[in-house]
Amino acid sequence: MSKLTLAQANTIINAARASSGPPIAVVVVDDSGHVKASQREDGASMFRIDVSLGKAWGAVAMDTPSRKLAEKAKNNPSFIQALTVTSGGRMLPNPGGVLIKDPDGTIIGATGISGDTGLNDEKFACAG
Repeated sequence: MSKLTLAQANTIINAARASSGPPIAVVVVDDSGHVKASQREDGASMFRIDVSLGKAWGAVAMDTPSRKLAEKAKNNPSFIQALTVTSGGRMLPNPGGVLIKDPDGTIIGATGISGDTGLNDEKFACAG
């Protein structure tokens, strides 16, 4: 089982930033939800890091992209609300958080992005 390295996290951030349009924030967390690396581009609002972290943290905590958590929120809002409360508000069920897997498919972390629409944030995260 491999672990997410700082070099990998920085590569993900750089690739995501290169694919984006408006100023974004990118957070990469390890498989335990701890921040491995983050950057907020010039012009991105002060709140973007927090939103990015919530997307990444929720994705890795639930082993699913944050877009799927947003879909679950539509169909079962009380469940997602309970998860958000249980997590101390750390989980943000909105598109833009994607899982990072090693070559054998093991989840080693997640990337969260904020700065554009949720679907574009997700696209930038996938580019990373």
